Amino acid sequence: QVQLVESGGGLVQPGESLRLSCAASGRLMDWYTIGWFRQAPGKEREAVSSITTSDSGTWYSNSVKGRFTISRDIANNVVYLQMNNLKPEDTAVYYCATSRYFSSFVLREFDYWGQGTQVTVPS
Repeated sequence: QVQLVESGGGLVQPGESLRLSCAASGRLMDWYTIGWFRQAPGKEREAVSSITTSDSGTWYSNSVKGRFTISRDIANNVVYLQMNNLKPEDTAVYYCATSRYFSSFVLREFDYWGQGTQVTVPS
């Protein structure tokens, strides 16, 4: 079992940046993939980005490609999500999660979830 704690959310203006952190209580290398998901009010949770712990392979949803960057610090068991040029449609609670599937971005393939961090970008 692993505990995940997200941080770094906040209220920013359109075009600004935030960096989210996901700190794991255990070893990231115990999992094949770490993912970032988000859920806006009244909408389903959706995948945003994921990274494989072994080779840093990454995946991004089309809505964030080119603006968000995922990275991992294996030594400190932290995964980051750098979010640039934020838009109002990025407003959501952001969650990180672990998966035993390689290079996954499918929600049902993720086992453990953090409590989420709120990102708000007003229009």
